[in-house]
Amino acid sequence: MSSLSENLVKIANQHQPHVSVVADNLLLPHPSASFDFAISIAVVHHLSTRARRVQAVAAMLETLRRTTGVEKGRQSGGGDMGGKALIYVWALEQKSSRRGWNEGDEQDVMVPWVMKSKSLPGGSMEAKTFNRYYHLYRQGELQEDVVEAGGSIVESGYEKDNWWAIAVRSGPQG
Repeated sequence: MSSLSENLVKIANQHQPHVSVVADNLLLPHPSASFDFAISIAVVHHLSTRARRVQAVAAMLETLRRTTGVEKGRQSGGGDMGGKALIYVWALEQKSSRRGWNEGDEQDVMVPWVMKSKSLPGGSMEAKTFNRYYHLYRQGELQEDVVEAGGSIVESGYEKDNWWAIAVRSGPQG
């Protein structure tokens, strides 16, 4: 696992047998073509430009194992799709949610995030509000970013105010 959050990495490292590292998702420290799976949930939509979002997807795809000519464990001759990435991003189309965003609304928004901390005398909680940047993906936009990043879509859909896609690396075999 890699994350820019040192605290999250410390927590993840307490759960063995895996190793977690602090890393920037635009420049991942993992070897090229080394993973069967990569998961990005609630990450890419925090990047403020399309170029950075595509770069983050490309960096993740670069870590995935490439396709091979023979599918593992099968005699069918169908080809192994290689490593797969699952990417989740917030959707613009959230008309029925409490946020109520929909087509035609701004895609780049600041969303209040309330962090509750220690209890104050009398039992009340101290709270700080931080505004966090979100790019709200319109239908089809995640797929466009994956293709621009050098990937292909295996499957995609919408679930609970999020667009998701399963992607593989495109391009030359090997």
